[in-house]
Amino acid sequence: MPNPTAAMLVIGDEILSGRTRDANMHHLAVELAGVGIDLKEVRIVSDDHDAIVAAVNALRAARDTVFTSGGIGPTHDDITADAIAAAFGAHIDVRDDARAILQAHYDRNGTELNEARLRMARIPDGADLIDNPVSAAPGFTMENVHVMAGVPAIFAAMVATILPTLTGGAPLQSRAVRIEMPEGDIAGPLNALAKRFPDLTIGSYPFQGQGGSGSNIVLRGHDASLIDAAASELIAELGGIPA
Repeated sequence: MPNPTAAMLVIGDEILSGRTRDANMHHLAVELAGVGIDLKEVRIVSDDHDAIVAAVNALRAARDTVFTSGGIGPTHDDITADAIAAAFGAHIDVRDDARAILQAHYDRNGTELNEARLRMARIPDGADLIDNPVSAAPGFTMENVHVMAGVPAIFAAMVATILPTLTGGAPLQSRAVRIEMPEGDIAGPLNALAKRFPDLTIGSYPFQGQGGSGSNIVLRGHDASLIDAAASELIAELGGIPA
């Protein structure tokens, strides 16, 4: 049986402008691989209501699970919650349970729960809250869409909360073999290897060094025995070195 599939939607003008470097995609990919959920695609959209709605609807129809990152803070450009509500045709407003979480947090810190911070308690009807042990403001889940903060520490904490609730499959495994030959010399043998091992993903990542050029060949799959067999063939045929 194939593994469940996932997609990620990264939301924010700051990502597309290059002002902020996204770290959440890498974290999510590693975590999902470890539990056997295949991350199949990642999209990045601006803080645009219609673009978020369209992307969410496309991804949730195509994949088993969708993770969003960004746009649920207290400022005017944090519009993700409203866009998710629109995507599902759900009403959205300040919800009592989310308000209570924020009120307790800000009371402990001696800070006012003002109108801007209260925006983070706006949750679509029918959503389940995602715990935020870092800064309290919750994320939420609508059906197969998990809506989470863009701040990396908070995103990671929310992922840790969500993953145990998901059904996974066979964890993704990988092995690398270093070959001290240019890609042009090994393309033919790699193509033949890929045909012999159709259940593996075989990637070639070239490098340049003072002593010449070569490639790191990365074998990925869910069956360790197949990966080992393919790696052994690379080592025997092309003089590869385990990397």
